[in-house]
Amino acid sequence: MGIDLGRISIIGADAVGQPGQRRFRVFARNREASVIMWLEKEQLAGLAEALDRTLALITEGQVLRTEARAGGIAAAVTMPADFSRYPDYEVQVGQMRLSFDEQDALFALLITPLNISLESGQEPEVTMKEEDQIQVGFTQQQAQDLSSTIQAVVISGRPVCPLCHTPLDGGPHACVKQNGHREIVQIEEPDDEE
Repeated sequence: MGIDLGRISIIGADAVGQPGQRRFRVFARNREASVIMWLEKEQLAGLAEALDRTLALITEGQVLRTEARAGGIAAAVTMPADFSRYPDYEVQVGQMRLSFDEQDALFALLITPLNISLESGQEPEVTMKEEDQIQVGFTQQQAQDLSSTIQAVVISGRPVCPLCHTPLDGGPHACVKQNGHREIVQIEEPDDEE
């Protein structure tokens, strides 16, 4: 059937590791239990986008994503120091479903974990564990805070190409939007010394 943690007191997101080798997680807890949900960067960014769209809909456009802020880069986002090192539940996210209950004014995030079976000499087998789904509930303010936190986590990694959105590692970049076959050439105007 799954686990319903109900309304949670803390929900956030962060990344572990160095840019280019980071692992991403959403963490949540209430008085009874704690959970860490590991996911891909694209899944994390998709969650922020879904939160933003839902917030814009339920507030009739009063709450919109802030794309840029004066004052520079956001501070590093980390899990609270008092969060359990050994959570009650720790899962790799396979699927996420976000909903909003207007009557209770609560968001619900339903996570379906992945199960990866490794047997010697066999290809890894990946299955969804629907019987182990985890659901957490949180308020509109927590949803806004989570979306902002996710934005800070996502942009704190490697810069991306403005055309193809592929991470840039500091070396040459063959951008697929530029067909990847031509170097970008800077055109300089000749000095008129005549």
